[in-house]
Amino acid sequence: MNRLALAAGLLLGAVSAHAAEGMWTPDNLPLAELKARYHFAPTAAWIAHAQHAALRLAGGCSGSFVSPNGLVLTNHHCVNSCVQQLSSAEHDFIQSGFYAREEKDEIKCPEIELNRLDTITDVTARVKQATAGKSGEDYSKAEKAVKSEIEKECVGGDAAHTRCDVVSLYHGGVYDVYKYHRYQDVRLVFAPELAMAFFGGDPDNFNFPRYDLDMGVLRAWENDKPAQVKDYFPFSRNGAAEGELTITVGNPGGTDRQLTIAQLETTRDVDTLHRLLLLAEERGVLEQFRSQGAEPWRIAESDLFFVENSFKALKGRLEALQDPEVFNFKRKQEAELRAWVDADPARKAKYGAAWDEIARAQLTWRNLSVPYSFIERGLGFGSKYFGYARALVRGAEERRKPNAERLREFTDSALPSVEQRLFSTAPVYPEFEKVKLAWSLTKLREWLGADDPFVREVLGKESPEALAGRLIAGTKLGDPTVRRALWNDGGDAVAKSDDPFIALARRIDGEARAIRKRYENEVESVIDKNSELIAAARFEKYGTSVYPDATFTQRFSFGEVKGWEEHGKWIEPFTTLGGAFARATGFDPFKLPQSWLDARERLNLAQRFNFVTTNDIIGGNSGSPMINRDGEIVGLVFDGNIESLGGDFWFDERVNRTVAVHSGAILEALHKVYKAERLAKELEAARKR
Repeated sequence: MNRLALAAGLLLGAVSAHAAEGMWTPDNLPLAELKARYHFAPTAAWIAHAQHAALRLAGGCSGSFVSPNGLVLTNHHCVNSCVQQLSSAEHDFIQSGFYAREEKDEIKCPEIELNRLDTITDVTARVKQATAGKSGEDYSKAEKAVKSEIEKECVGGDAAHTRCDVVSLYHGGVYDVYKYHRYQDVRLVFAPELAMAFFGGDPDNFNFPRYDLDMGVLRAWENDKPAQVKDYFPFSRNGAAEGELTITVGNPGGTDRQLTIAQLETTRDVDTLHRLLLLAEERGVLEQFRSQGAEPWRIAESDLFFVENSFKALKGRLEALQDPEVFNFKRKQEAELRAWVDADPARKAKYGAAWDEIARAQLTWRNLSVPYSFIERGLGFGSKYFGYARALVRGAEERRKPNAERLREFTDSALPSVEQRLFSTAPVYPEFEKVKLAWSLTKLREWLGADDPFVREVLGKESPEALAGRLIAGTKLGDPTVRRALWNDGGDAVAKSDDPFIALARRIDGEARAIRKRYENEVESVIDKNSELIAAARFEKYGTSVYPDATFTQRFSFGEVKGWEEHGKWIEPFTTLGGAFARATGFDPFKLPQSWLDARERLNLAQRFNFVTTNDIIGGNSGSPMINRDGEIVGLVFDGNIESLGGDFWFDERVNRTVAVHSGAILEALHKVYKAERLAKELEAARKR
């Protein structure tokens, strides 16, 4: 058995997790484990304060309030799209960085929404009552309808400031409604140069030692004033010491630690492999576009970062799934639970068929995944213009329906987020969109086949390049005022529009909806219903001593500052500012920005820069506050090491590490590199409260 498999086997032998493992919901923390292992007994008030000080960036990251005036700390790569959207050829904030020296200089991000988790309410009985005895399409309709009803009741009449999401935990074992305070006026305060935020680039990504100032600072505004908040994390200049307890409070996007073997096999053989092939090609397309000059480089930077980061993460997960010993161990785990179910006739009658039903749904998905991905998910129409067109076409139809009958992304509670994206003032670059659309149409033809009726319907006699050029030359959807007017018309204008992208979205919507309906009825509903049964069996045997898989909802993780052994060498847990200068070569991606070279003599080069901990995280935790037992910011989570990529499927405390920026390094850089005294003083004043 190799090292990875051995560690997984040792750590997964017991279903009940240790405190160092687990992404725990705030209403079910492992209090006994915390007290036994770390001598830490958080009070209800401590937990509530941490819950309300932490934030979710609705686009897929985490953050936290760090002052009573709505100041928010997160990662640069979480605000990178905003920085790019606010940039221009004359003011490239990706290259130069951004700092609002006065409050009036803070600029609104076009598409960032912040969510503060206020309450969690169990609605399991209501959801299960609505779906009881149903299957297939009836189950799917009932589940979606009851979720939409609950969310609408929760939001009430305050959709502008309230967001409610019904969340399935333990794969349907528990349903909770998460009520958030919504902030959509979010302004950029500070972002360093990309060269410092992503120092080391793709070669260093998911590795350690690291020397990154991967930070971004936002501010939540309400009623055209900085939001006043009660709960925030004060800043610690000293940071955490080796061996000290560290807590992350973030929103891990999703894990697959409780999937069945059939689902894991599909993830390995279909989903991950297909996505990697497309990402590899897309990376080349973006690199080619970016090589054309400084402005194409700026325009493509955000997309390329996303593609490279996704590719490396998925590659690590695929390698983890290809480890035969670990997969054998997962089979053993499943066999043990199934044997326990089969040992009792009543349990077998209730739960026994669930695994086989999920396996049959996987076979359906394998046949459906390509058309679903390219048509319904839109991989074959890779352009912002098409995204706007689909939102307008579907929005016009869905908003006419009763709330409970709509597609989930167009329910009343979801509409403010749809409108924020649709009315975004972020620039759209036609030449870049043309390149992306032509490539994605080429992939649509390649993966579905040139003779596929849908492909013929889309392309006709045109080439992907010709069609992309014609669509983009004729559209007006790059103008947010045009999009707003179409949305506000109520549907007639969309139905009559001759905009080529809207015409395309109308033409293919029937086929896309048919594929979606088949997926929801034959795959999603089957998995949801039978995952509930497996979750119930797991509950009956183990209770809630097991944490649920991540769902992009708030989770607490507990660990400590600690290095690890890699290839026989001990990796120390800290790097220093001086190490960044030693690592610099003067060439990208190891080229320090001039601001840092100029500040070298002023800096404390012994100041700790990045560090690692044993906290259990996954994608979506980016920007999570790392706090100590006193609730002080000691670090800012921005990455994991390469071993942590297997954390989608299991946790290995010996080698999985979270990577964070040290709180002292943040203050040192703000004072001595960026002369950002207004920002630094606000952080330090909050620290003293």
